[in-house]
Amino acid sequence: MKPPARAKPPAPGAEPGRQPGPEARPAGTKAAPRAVAASVAKSPAKHADKPEAEVSDPAPGGMAEAQSAAPAPPALDAASSPSPPSGPVSMRRDTHPSIPPRQPSKPVEFKAGDHVVYPTHGVGTVQGIETMSAAGLSLQVIVVTFDENRMTLRVPVNKAASSGLRKLAAPDSMKEALDTLKGRARIKRTMWSRRAQEYEAKINSGDPVAIAEVVRDLHRNAGQPDQSFSERQIYEQAMDRLAAELAAIDRTDKAAATTKLLDHLKAG
Repeated sequence: MKPPARAKPPAPGAEPGRQPGPEARPAGTKAAPRAVAASVAKSPAKHADKPEAEVSDPAPGGMAEAQSAAPAPPALDAASSPSPPSGPVSMRRDTHPSIPPRQPSKPVEFKAGDHVVYPTHGVGTVQGIETMSAAGLSLQVIVVTFDENRMTLRVPVNKAASSGLRKLAAPDSMKEALDTLKGRARIKRTMWSRRAQEYEAKINSGDPVAIAEVVRDLHRNAGQPDQSFSERQIYEQAMDRLAAELAAIDRTDKAAATTKLLDHLKAG
């Protein structure tokens, strides 16, 4: 009989009683790739949330059912859908069709002998229309004379309306001015300097109703306190303007017109 084979001594670093296999490696060598695969297999939770590369095909009717569940967008009709405007779009608002456009006022014509009113000078008389030359240009002007002030004023024809030059007030307008004199005086509790400016502005406006308001507010009857010098001056200026226009309308003198104005003041 053959003697039994002697076992090989264990390799250095190997456990006693364990046979070295093909997986055994000397100390200091790198781990086998299988160990990496094993570590990945031990922690599948890290990759659980990631979908796998290959996914099994859904049921044949699954995709069709999902698409049919979502509502389809409504189809637009070519006739009902708005079409973009052609050409530039205007941003201006349309005017109201029922309101006609405002027509420019017809210029007032003046002739020699007309009585007119200029806001800052009162009643005057038109002497005629002259043609003046200046810097090679011809300009038509209205020549107005003021007998009391001994003054002559020349107003360009194209600037007559804007300058305030007008004919005598209509009967209705003068009647309203006379009715204003019968009203109650309205004196504001403000500084006299401010009130004086308002009175001057009314007188220089040339409006007979506004001038009558100044006469009414500054008029003092018997038993009332006396006026100051500046109040009396503005009062007389307004009375003179209103009496001059009333005299021209009634074809009388200024004294008779002043008496008529005072009668309306006393009636108030």
